[in-house]
This record gives sequence, structure tokens and C-alpha cells, in this order.
Amino acid sequence: MITRQFGSEVRWMLRRPRTLIGLFGLMLVPILISFGIWTASDDGESGGGPPGLGAILQGNGMVVPIFTLFLSLNLLLPLVASIWAADGLAGEAQHGTLRGLLVAPVSRVRLLFVKLFGLTAMSLFAVTLMAVVGIIAGTAFLGTDGMMTLSGTTLSTAEGLARIGLFILLVTFQMVAIGAVALAVSSTTEHPLVVQAATMTTIIVFQVLGQFTSLDWLHPFLITTGFPGLIDVMRDPIPLGQIGDSTLLAGCYLLIGTGLAAIRLVTKDS
Repeated sequence: MITRQFGSEVRWMLRRPRTLIGLFGLMLVPILISFGIWTASDDGESGGGPPGLGAILQGNGMVVPIFTLFLSLNLLLPLVASIWAADGLAGEAQHGTLRGLLVAPVSRVRLLFVKLFGLTAMSLFAVTLMAVVGIIAGTAFLGTDGMMTLSGTTLSTAEGLARIGLFILLVTFQMVAIGAVALAVSSTTEHPLVVQAATMTTIIVFQVLGQFTSLDWLHPFLITTGFPGLIDVMRDPIPLGQIGDSTLLAGCYLLIGTGLAAIRLVTKDS
């Protein structure tokens, strides 16, 4: 029963035009970044100046998926997560289908976890899709001789793929944590745009607050301050300190968001 509900939720999300458009847009990001890095090498060579970025990264195309996901985590991926979370509850409330789900003989907590599963599955799919396209585009434009780390060492192709896989999981978890908070907001309104606006405003405000040294005491509580630490996946060996702190903080946001959404759904009038 629950497995069928999970599958139905994912299929429902995949059938939405905005989901397909969003996935297509995400696929374009690593392609454009790879092309931009590749053309940067021509700029350096034609001007007689220092080597361009493409020349420096020549043969290191496997960094493209990590670079792409790292950049997208600041705004693009949270935006996608907020859209899916908004459609999950607020969107159904707007179309009148949520009322039928609430009066059905199904636990409201189970309903929430079905929505959270759909968000998680789609987030993992989107992040993996970006990474796969990034590997293909990076290899096509820059070639690959393994993966150059930030520590100056070069990993084999197999080790590089393992690092990419780890980064996919870390980014997905951050995305789901943001989506859980968006689900909590989504449970309080019938307007999906309100959910998206609230989520993205929060992300932007958190990033701005993270720039003020006078607010250092607040930074450990902002989910966005953990994003830069994820790039430690590109170091050899991998330091686990910042990655662990970032993941733990995201886990707290996930629990808080899920808890608030559950409380709201349980007490919500049908």
C-alpha cells in the first residue's frame, strides 16, 4: 500500500509540465558551464596572456559536476525544491484535492511522508541528472585524466566517480532539508507562490546574514553557512569536520521542517 503511494506520488510529480521544464533547465547548467570553461582557454591563448581557465582544467572534466552542483546549491536547487514542496501541499490545497486526501482513511502523517518521499526522490533524481550531464559535458569539452583535487593530487577515474557520488548524496540531503522547511510553509497556505517566495527569501537573507562578521554567533544556525564546507569532497584526504557539521545542521532543519508540517497537518481542519 505505502509503496504504491510512493510510486504514485513520484509519477504525479513527473507528469507536471513545470517539473519537466525544471529538469530540462537543470540539464542545461552543466553544459553551459563546461562550454564556458572551454571557451575561457581560447581567450587566454588568443590574447597571449596567462592560460585561461579551460587550459588549467584541461583533462580535468570530472570536476564539472561538482563545480556545477556547488554553484547551484546557493539558489537554483533550493528554488526547485521549494517548487516541488509548494506543489505537494499548497498546490493540492489550491486545486481542492488536498481536502479529499485529508478526509481519506489514511494517516495524515503518512500523507506527509509520502510527500517527503516524493520530494526526496525527485531531488536525488535532479541532482544525479545534473551530475551525469556534467560528467558527459565535462569529458566532451575538457577531457578527463582523472580528477584533480584541491590538495593538488590527482585521483583515478573510479575514485573521482566515487567523490561525485558522495557529493550527490550530500547536496541531495541539503536540498531535502530545505524542501522539508518549504513543506512546513506549504502546509499553512493554499498559494504555492507564497511558499516559493518565503523559502527563497529565507535562503537569500541567510546568505546575506552570513556575510556579517558581527553576527558570527548566528552563523552556526544558518543552513547556508554549511554549503561551502561541502567542497571539502574535493580535498585529498577528505576532511570530515565541515562536511559533518553541514550535514548535521541540514538534519536539524529536516527534523524541524517535518515536525512542523506534521503538527500542522494533524491539526488542520478537513
